[in-house]
Amino acid sequence: MASIKIVLRKEEKQDGTFPLAIRITKDRKTSYVYLNYSIHPRHWNAKEQKVKKSHPNSVRFNNYLTTKLAEATDKALNVETKNEIVSARTVRQKIKPSVAETFFPQAEDYLKELHLSGKYNQYTADKPRIGHFREFLKGEDIAFADITPGLLERFQTFLKTYHIGKVSKTTKTPKKPIGSRTIINHLVTIRSVFAHARKNKVITKAISPFGGDDGIKIKFPDSEKIGIPPEDVAALEALTLEDPRHDHARRLWLFSFYFAGMRVSDILRLRWSDFKSYRLHYSMGKNEKGGSLKIPDQAVAILKHYEQFKENQNDLIFPELKGVDLTDEFVMQRTIAFKTSALDKTLRLHVAPAAGITHKLTMHIARHTFGGMAGDTIPIQMLQKLYRHSNVSTTIGYQANFIHKDADDALDAVINKSNKLTPNE
Repeated sequence: MASIKIVLRKEEKQDGTFPLAIRITKDRKTSYVYLNYSIHPRHWNAKEQKVKKSHPNSVRFNNYLTTKLAEATDKALNVETKNEIVSARTVRQKIKPSVAETFFPQAEDYLKELHLSGKYNQYTADKPRIGHFREFLKGEDIAFADITPGLLERFQTFLKTYHIGKVSKTTKTPKKPIGSRTIINHLVTIRSVFAHARKNKVITKAISPFGGDDGIKIKFPDSEKIGIPPEDVAALEALTLEDPRHDHARRLWLFSFYFAGMRVSDILRLRWSDFKSYRLHYSMGKNEKGGSLKIPDQAVAILKHYEQFKENQNDLIFPELKGVDLTDEFVMQRTIAFKTSALDKTLRLHVAPAAGITHKLTMHIARHTFGGMAGDTIPIQMLQKLYRHSNVSTTIGYQANFIHKDADDALDAVINKSNKLTPNE
């Protein structure tokens, strides 16, 4: 009888995770069926073949693994019942799921993986993009080999004339056209499905329409990151709002700014236990980059306001995620998205007008505001630590949006030189 187990393969990926696989052992020979998911070893219980509760999506993961193990065991038993002499490889071939070599079955499998991994934002962004590609193909499936650079160029042309949204019955606001950056994101999604298919051993790299001399090149257009000026920050600090919902949004924005533009997804997950010895200790959700920061006096004042609602040391500081099942990563990320949208609306419609701010004001603008005020006055390595970037190259690229001194000085030098010239010169 073949031995069927779920194991963590010792094949470390760039992000420090290791792939999960079904291991089939028969007659001292072993074969593996990869499950397309990987986790950090600290989250894996090898003895019980389960994901530990420390993993943010342990319940969903373990339900999936239990189902896959039962399916594999059942198929292996079925094969061996019919034929006593079978190898581990034969059992593997029976267990390994077969997915068609066409785009949309793999796309659906890719979306299921995002959902299972709790990646709500990517799931909700990529699902309509795949839908637009299906619409471009008039609802028909397509073989990976038929997705050529020429076809993708026609898809881009199709998207340039595509409009999204709803026409308002009251204001008659027209649908919005898809922007150039969003068009590139559609190509990134298609490339991700190709990568998913390669991981499933359905296709090879050779048929990819991306890269190479004749392939599609993915290059994002430059995006302008603009924060609000220091005087607007001061206006927010001095502002008094009677509506507690409006004042809550103001406090959260300032809290983000005081901690170097901390992402709202990290702010809403903060607990009182994250603050120790006048320092904040937390891991950024986006890349699990850990570290600590001192608590600015301005942030202390905000914390004191919310301390009246504190139930215990492990309680969440801010109310948005209280009562939410935080073990379900997908549900948590979905709730964060909804709450962030509500906060942004409050900032735009109520807080900004009350403070006399005419610039765009959202939670993420706090990060741009910190970057703009930091400019080129703080060493890039220190900014990397403050931003919690994994690579300094990310910090260099991000901060380039806010460093203008050299260009400004060069412009002034030319203009001032022109002003000093006499008419005869």
